[in-house]
Amino acid sequence: MPIPDDVTGEEIDKDVKQELQSLPKGLAEDVSRNLVMVARLIDEDPEGAYGYSRVALRLASRVAAVREAAGFAAYASQKYSEALAEFRAARRMTGNVDLWPVMADCERGLGRPEKALDMAGAPEVQKLDKAGQVEMRLVAAGARRDMDQLDAAIVTLQSPELASNSVQPWTARLRYAYADALLAAGREGEAREWFAKAVESDKDGSTDASDRLAELDGVEFVDALVEDDTDTDTESDSDGDVEVVNSEAPEAKSAPESEPEPAEDSIDDDGLDDVDDVDDVDGDEDDLKG
Repeated sequence: MPIPDDVTGEEIDKDVKQELQSLPKGLAEDVSRNLVMVARLIDEDPEGAYGYSRVALRLASRVAAVREAAGFAAYASQKYSEALAEFRAARRMTGNVDLWPVMADCERGLGRPEKALDMAGAPEVQKLDKAGQVEMRLVAAGARRDMDQLDAAIVTLQSPELASNSVQPWTARLRYAYADALLAAGREGEAREWFAKAVESDKDGSTDASDRLAELDGVEFVDALVEDDTDTDTESDSDGDVEVVNSEAPEAKSAPESEPEPAEDSIDDDGLDDVDDVDDVDGDEDDLKG
């Protein structure tokens, strides 16, 4: 796949660069340039990022950072079975538990919320840092909602991190998830309060909390630009001037695509699949303890 000339490979994280030092210099440069392209495209063009990740994987499948990048690219492209296999490979190579929450979310993507909840109650969660534990809480709440357990999802999200006035990188997403769960349960007043709190903490626009809040407040956004006379009404004022009013609201966002048929795992788990060894958790709302 073509790579722009301005991509040198030096842009990658220093820890990844150190991992690639085990490769011959020319090969390491090729892999790093493909990884840069994965990082550049993963948000705006997941399929493009996936393509570059496959190139990097063919070149250096024994490098944990490459397996992890391939996992995230597959995850962004909703190839959950493949993503889970790559995350397991990376975890086996490093022994790191940081990928545990996203692995559990892959189980949700594969239609196995019960397995995600098993992972939420596993000992590995206690080894996660605070950000990882909050992420695991979000995944567990999502799994509860997958199972139509709305009240349990709400309780799962109730935590010291949610109640704290301190704004952390995860604060906006946690508040947003809580507001969304409240709204799904029909608790509109409380949902509005928490969407407003999410807006306060969402400085970089990582959620659409402001749009959700506006919807609850009955605010209707109207496009001020008129591109087609058939989409407008005209009204003449007393001076004979014409006031143009757009008659159409903007299109609603499309619903997320359904989960594609999962592919076979691309690696052998070698006994890694800790999910199968985790004791089943109760159906109570305290499955996940931050």
